[in-house]
Amino acid sequence: MDMGRESRWEKDAMTVEIVFALVTGAVLAAAVFALVFGFVVVLGVTGPLRHDILTGGAVAGAGAGVWRVVRVLRRFDGRRRQGH
Repeated sequence: MDMGRESRWEKDAMTVEIVFALVTGAVLAAAVFALVFGFVVVLGVTGPLRHDILTGGAVAGAGAGVWRVVRVLRRFDGRRRQGH
């Protein structure tokens, strides 16, 4: 770093890492929800239980997506602070 200012390369790397974190987080969230949805369809769950399971799947998917974003960005920040 140059006197606390980030170079263009460092800004670009940060942008790429943020986009990577968001995309992989969204894909993970969708995969978790799709897995839950697939089980609901295969098992033929109906009624209020179906709604509850799908809501739980959406919450679990969102949680997994957020976890992925935080994990990727914290790992990137750790590497950046070490000078890698």
